[in-house]
Amino acid sequence: MAKKKEPEKKPNALKKAGGGIKKFFRDLKSEIRKIVWPTPKATFRNMGIVLLSMLIVGLVVFGLDTGLGTLLGFVMHV
Repeated sequence: MAKKKEPEKKPNALKKAGGGIKKFFRDLKSEIRKIVWPTPKATFRNMGIVLLSMLIVGLVVFGLDTGLGTLLGFVMHV
């Protein structure tokens, strides 16, 4: 008489998820070690560039708003 093969047990969903979570944190730790943080000098230089860009864009928007508002005032009162 032939023996019956026992069905292969599939891993339980919690065990499967636990392995995925472990791998995620292991990979996360590995990736965090690869980060190269900017120096304080580079950070302040970049901050200056961003502030200057914001100022220029703000002035352009202010100029357009003032100019178009004045133009609209002339058109509406004529």
